[in-house]
Amino acid sequence: MLAAAPFALQGQNRIDRKAVVSRHNVVLTAVDPTCPLTVGNGEFAFNADVTGLQTLAAHYEAKGVPLCTQSQWGWHAFPNTTGKTAADFQFSEFEVEGRKVPYASSNKGQEPLYNYLRDNPHRLHLGRVALVRKNGKAIEPADLSAIRQELELWTGTLHSRFVLDRFEVQVETVAQPALDGFAWRVTTKGPFTVEITFPYGSPGMSAADWSKPEKHSSTLEGTIIRRQLDQDVYFVAGSFQQTGPHRFSLPLEGSLTFAKVPKRGLVPAIAFTTAKEHWENFWSTGAAVGMPEHPELERRTVLSQYLTAIQCAGSLPPQETGLTCNSWNGKFHLEMHWWHAAHFALWNRPTLLERSMAWYQSILPSAIAKAKSQGYQGARWPKMTATDGFDSPSPIGPFLIWQQPHVLHFAEMLYQLDPAALSKYSGLVFATADFMASYAVKHGDEYWLGPPVIPAQENHPPKETWNPTYELEYWHEGLRIASLWRTRLKQPVPQKWSAVQQGLAALPVKDGVYLAHANCPQTYTERNRDHPSMLLALSMTPGTKVDKETMRRTLALVRKSWKWDQTWGWDFGATAMTAVRLGDSRAAFEILMMDTPKNKWIANGHTPQRANLPCYLPSNGALLAAVAMMANASYVSSEGMKQLL
Repeated sequence: MLAAAPFALQGQNRIDRKAVVSRHNVVLTAVDPTCPLTVGNGEFAFNADVTGLQTLAAHYEAKGVPLCTQSQWGWHAFPNTTGKTAADFQFSEFEVEGRKVPYASSNKGQEPLYNYLRDNPHRLHLGRVALVRKNGKAIEPADLSAIRQELELWTGTLHSRFVLDRFEVQVETVAQPALDGFAWRVTTKGPFTVEITFPYGSPGMSAADWSKPEKHSSTLEGTIIRRQLDQDVYFVAGSFQQTGPHRFSLPLEGSLTFAKVPKRGLVPAIAFTTAKEHWENFWSTGAAVGMPEHPELERRTVLSQYLTAIQCAGSLPPQETGLTCNSWNGKFHLEMHWWHAAHFALWNRPTLLERSMAWYQSILPSAIAKAKSQGYQGARWPKMTATDGFDSPSPIGPFLIWQQPHVLHFAEMLYQLDPAALSKYSGLVFATADFMASYAVKHGDEYWLGPPVIPAQENHPPKETWNPTYELEYWHEGLRIASLWRTRLKQPVPQKWSAVQQGLAALPVKDGVYLAHANCPQTYTERNRDHPSMLLALSMTPGTKVDKETMRRTLALVRKSWKWDQTWGWDFGATAMTAVRLGDSRAAFEILMMDTPKNKWIANGHTPQRANLPCYLPSNGALLAAVAMMANASYVSSEGMKQLL
């Protein structure tokens, strides 16, 4: 398998890292509102048009992607005018083992509260920074000529050059590595300046509402602007001159630092120097893969490393659109966290995965309370949530369970690279395993998962679904990891953990292939869309319960019959991982490069899925996980990591 993989490994000293990275610098020569470029640091991102700033924001939002400035801590909530709180939400009840289990799945008779809980809190656009004419005339796309913009990946610098009103303009933009902000340099002889304007918050795609200036305040206090939106406050440090209620003039060379508490800004020159050092260090460490014979796959791999480092490596799990713009009410989906972040460990950048582990610890009490409210032990992790860990109501989300073992997988990956993880995360591991064992239902000599449950392939009704293939395998793997952690700590393994792990139902098979779940009425006829989740049983997990010949037939049928235009971007990387585990590197390569709308990779490395999902970071993370397996990137770690792979 590995001999057939068309890759070279850094450990074999075959890779000129700078050459590999630099040959995939993004170059744009025209205004493209679907293809903004981004600078960031994992906690903060600034999305720019071809001017290197957000000069053409209205055009980009109308025709493509909103140009947002977002951070991990930047959230906003509307005042609650429903007269009710989350405690008043009416749950639907489902029978499990003769008792009623509540799920927040229906909006019937409580639409205002249901919508409020889904919309709040939401990520916030922190401020639009644009080049402007001193005479106040708006700059339109047609006003620009001789455009050339290049994202220099090795240094994390965005270089933009264009002609405006017969004046040549050059702009350089970088993100501050250690602070949430960015710096710019505008070089021109033209009558232009830079300004920042501030919006009200919104759960919509643009994360901004520009029509309500009276609902927020922007107060200049020396070199710091105090922003207040309802009960939410943040601060912006820089060099300002106020020109309107929410509008401030900035110098042609400057920097901005955004924070929840007042902080001093950074000198622009220092920002450029530290950004260069940061990115040179990023590319010079961790695993590296060179694929000169497959330049397009190499391009996707390099850009995915950059994009996930700036969008997915923060202190919170990211939105599926990262820090580019809002998706799904400005919240993040925890079942996607594996695809966003697991690859960091596989590429020997574990600190980028570990940044978000503290968040799981912070919401552990609410996860325990959620499990208890449903009559379970341990901690049940939410699905669609924000900083508080509150699980947003939904007809689908509350029934998903495949996010539960993620934290176990993360913890084990981190342990394999640093045994100190054992003491840090054992509490998370054991609470998660307690829930997983408690959730399983005894049926005769077997333990079942569901009903109610909705599998990773979400087009199955919860009351009619049980024993989903992937979730059975992931439950088995998660309890294996948790039991191993008990043994390492010289603690007894709870009898219930062992009983459930050993007694889980067999993976459901029909017509010689794996089904999505045991009660699936057809093989792949009516429901051959969305995620082919049965493949995940031998993809992100090693497939202890899987019969490989059955999975080989399953993969062949999925490749032949699945509606690939109705899938999601991460399905291609996940399916390729199944092919790798079956020893078919050629099939994995073909799957990764499949020509279909959901697997279209545009110039900036993003994979647009639909109009309101103009980027989709799980695609990038899944590709990196697949390439890690194909290139055997586990050479950087231990035998334990190889077992996970």
